[in-house]
Amino acid sequence: MDEAADRHRRKMEHRKAVQDHEVAGKTIAHKGLLIVHTGPGKGKSTAALGLMLRMVGRGRRTGMVQFIKGAWDTGERRVLEGFGELVEWHTMGEGFTWETQDRDRDIAACAQAWDTARGLLARSDLSLLVLDELNIALRYGYLELDTVLDAIARRPPMLHVVVTGRNARPALLDAADLVTEMMQVKHHFAAGVKAQEGIEF
Repeated sequence: MDEAADRHRRKMEHRKAVQDHEVAGKTIAHKGLLIVHTGPGKGKSTAALGLMLRMVGRGRRTGMVQFIKGAWDTGERRVLEGFGELVEWHTMGEGFTWETQDRDRDIAACAQAWDTARGLLARSDLSLLVLDELNIALRYGYLELDTVLDAIARRPPMLHVVVTGRNARPALLDAADLVTEMMQVKHHFAAGVKAQEGIEF
């Protein structure tokens, strides 16, 4: 074995030992996680949809409540709804806030979405619930943060919840088990490219 290969083998042996030690120290086998996808970059909802697909692949039931986005005909919804009872999908928003330009209407739509979300949060037959763009509703004060946090905290112990949207509130980040911030490095929209089928919807 040459010197470079030997160095690599020893490095990987050390890394494996460190990793094995860290994994052995984890004592909680199962826990419903609160996951937050936030930040200015693209992909927050898409990542949540990937988790839904992963859960469905395990034969477990999932739910989606969209708080802001209107009833777009999206590719991911077409696919996921094809799994029948494993996916429950609710598009409750009327579109982005700059499209409706009506605060009272936005608040009413979010209140309806929250009523649906509360019902899903109480269900023990769901394994994963995505609250899409809930961060936007909280940022604009369309929903009470404390009410939302309380309902999430009182969900069944094995229900994973994913909250998406920019500008997540600090209290939600504190309550979360996993937070991912999507950072935008470059976006084709800035170069004049419109939203494209199969990429944005």
